Amino acid sequence: MDHSYPVRAEHGSGTLSTGERALYVVAGLVMAAAAAKPRPNPVLNVLALGAGAYLAWRGAEGSCPVKAMLTEGHV
Repeated sequence: MDHSYPVRAEHGSGTLSTGERALYVVAGLVMAAAAAKPRPNPVLNVLALGAGAYLAWRGAEGSCPVKAMLTEGHV
């Protein structure tokens, strides 16, 4: 049975620097916290919570497929 795990991408192909990781995590947590505030449209709350959680997760993981797409010129 082959238990190969995905290898992290090289720097510049979607891998976030330490500063970028911190920014992603902070921005994601701020966005998720803002989503916790009651609003007239609950769909916006759910979207903001999902986007904030995704940003924080990407920052914690250290890779971003959007950055990889932009830096590799596949736009």
